[in-house]
Amino acid sequence: MAETEYEHPLMKVYREQLGCGFPQVVQVFEDCMAEALSVLSREGIDAFLEYARFLCKMGRGVEPVLIFLEEWPSVAATLGEPALPALSAFIYKMHKSPNGKAIVPFLQSLAAIARRLPSQEQMQDYMDLALDFMERTTGSIHGIHATFASPGLPEFFQQTPSLLNQVSISGLKNWVEYGIRNYHDHPDRQREYFSLQSADSRAMMQRERHGTLLVDNERKLDMALRGLWNDSDHFVPYSLKLDELRKPIPYYDKLGIRLPDVYDDRNGVTGIDRYRAVLAHIVGHKRWTTAIFADNYSPFQRMTIEFMEDSRVEYLAMRQYPGLRRIFLALHPVPAEDACDPEKESAVRHRLAMLSRAILDANHPYQNPNIIDFAQRFQALMAQGESSTQEIADLAVLFGARARRQSDQLPNLHFKDTEIDYRDDNRQMWKFIEEGDEEEAFDQHRKVELEEEIKGLPPRHYPEWDYTSQTYRPDWASVYEALHPKGNATDIDRLLEKHSALAKRLKRMLDLLKPQEKVRIRYQEEGSELDLDVALRSLIDFKGGATPDPRINMSHKTSGRDIAVMLLLDLSESLNESVFAGMGGKPPNSQKVAGSEQTILELSQEAVSLLAWAVDKLGDPFAIGGFHSNTRHDVRYLHIKGYSEPWNDEVKGRLAAMKAGYSTRMGAAMRHAAHYLAAQKADKKLMLILTDGQPADVDTKDERLLIEDARQAVKELDQKGIYAYCINLDPKADEYVTDIFGKRYTVIDNIQRLPERLPQLFMALTK
Repeated sequence: MAETEYEHPLMKVYREQLGCGFPQVVQVFEDCMAEALSVLSREGIDAFLEYARFLCKMGRGVEPVLIFLEEWPSVAATLGEPALPALSAFIYKMHKSPNGKAIVPFLQSLAAIARRLPSQEQMQDYMDLALDFMERTTGSIHGIHATFASPGLPEFFQQTPSLLNQVSISGLKNWVEYGIRNYHDHPDRQREYFSLQSADSRAMMQRERHGTLLVDNERKLDMALRGLWNDSDHFVPYSLKLDELRKPIPYYDKLGIRLPDVYDDRNGVTGIDRYRAVLAHIVGHKRWTTAIFADNYSPFQRMTIEFMEDSRVEYLAMRQYPGLRRIFLALHPVPAEDACDPEKESAVRHRLAMLSRAILDANHPYQNPNIIDFAQRFQALMAQGESSTQEIADLAVLFGARARRQSDQLPNLHFKDTEIDYRDDNRQMWKFIEEGDEEEAFDQHRKVELEEEIKGLPPRHYPEWDYTSQTYRPDWASVYEALHPKGNATDIDRLLEKHSALAKRLKRMLDLLKPQEKVRIRYQEEGSELDLDVALRSLIDFKGGATPDPRINMSHKTSGRDIAVMLLLDLSESLNESVFAGMGGKPPNSQKVAGSEQTILELSQEAVSLLAWAVDKLGDPFAIGGFHSNTRHDVRYLHIKGYSEPWNDEVKGRLAAMKAGYSTRMGAAMRHAAHYLAAQKADKKLMLILTDGQPADVDTKDERLLIEDARQAVKELDQKGIYAYCINLDPKADEYVTDIFGKRYTVIDNIQRLPERLPQLFMALTK
């Protein structure tokens, strides 16, 4: 945007703070700042502008600063604002090395990578990996140092988003290590390897594909967490194999639940079920554990209390959801009773692991009288109710005193079959009167204040088609879905009453389309009645010595329709225009009476209400969804009616509250709507898209980009057996709608006829 007298004073201050004179930056600056202001804190805005200023003055052209301005707000929303200094340091190192050209592909892939590695720890692991890659391959070609840039680094950054869709960060590290080790001094073969063009590159990648990735199952686990436990904590992944010394284990704090980034199947338990076991254990602590003072307990006593409290929350979780028993028992080790030599090793952990197993498994193999006694005491205590953390602590202290041995003081601890890796570190079950280094309060020094959680489900990411390269951009569009807010259902009843004459005409047409006649299904071995013709023929065959036909019954079915329908409504800002503006003019003065300035949105409400009424009369399963977008990072999909919902006041209320705003990222919305339509069991699946303009969004300068993406989305729907049809209200639609839908569209020039034309089009398509 050029500076004008209408520029907002605050935007002018921010633009001066940026101090970047590239015309391309000036044009998008206000939009980028609007997104940044909605995400970043005051300090975050200052850091955002300061670093954008550095990129502008870096001497690498306009592209780095443009990408950073557009991408950082969404990256900060995922990783947190404190991730910027580490990111800045990494880019600065690339800038000072011969690898400056790799900055652009790194920034371009950053948002997609942040979605796959959504914690600062994982992002730091990724940057450490890339830095090691850069240092080991820069200037090493033919022995010449600090001269040549790393040949494979730009290709690596371009491929990383799709690579992280297939492997964990540790698998990515192994793949990179193989490429560096074998091709560090072969520029061409290095490029082929890191662009996934060579056979050994693809084979190595295939070898690293294993386990269940958290990032691929986050949505499923989040829904289970909400549905089963009424909990909505964030998931913060960490990598096990990149931290061999510390060996982190799951835990939770105010930032969320920390989970491994990948789980392999184990003991007949799938990776996803291992995640469910961790979540059940952690949420059990949150629900049933009360923090107790640790100061008066010895380290051995605290260990004993933690083992028994872990067993208590799992016992209560299995009581609530018995299906967890199979998972917990399969993952809990079964230490052999004679595995520990008390003359050489401390047996504390060994005894506690046996007691924990005995508590959870009534068929445990142990004969130790203390294990049997305290397992029975635990069962008796739990039979009285949920018990409490303090009661378990008292029982644990008693067990520790009763089972204690002199060998417990030995420096060698017995660890075999004592580690229960789905349990957390119990940091939240202790509080301290006097805090020391050991008892540091992990949650008090929190640098990132989380925004209020978005109501509804977490986003679903969809690819977007790039027609210039003929490839998909992975995880490019983020679709947030929620129920549409409700309004007054009587408003829709009034609209239907307004069109009562049209409804009567439609009803006569609907009666002709309704399933009416019954069709006989003959030659059935079992049926509702005897088929006399076939029965007589079988009797004659039997009398004549031939083998009779046993299919002598018949049944009936109604000759009906088997169609599932999805009505997808474009709810972009242009629907707020008046009907006459949409038709290219204004009403004459004689028509400027109450109701003459009706908007396209209001007219669409009438049309959709009539269509919904008509489809309901026919009995076809149907759903209604609306969409709009505000950049690729914020595509909103609003459920107005679901397939399982009847056409009732609840749905009418949502339809009455329809509002329009923002832009039209049609391809992402169609892919998301197809996710629900494809799940319907119907012979025919029809998606009707009602729109008043071409696909467009504020973050896309090339108007062909989203048109071509919508065209690709229609092809994807065809492959799923979904017939997409567009009803367009734009008089200029002929310029682009054929490119998207081919011949499957109708342009309604006279918008005022929409309530009549929309139901008629539906019936013509489904008759």
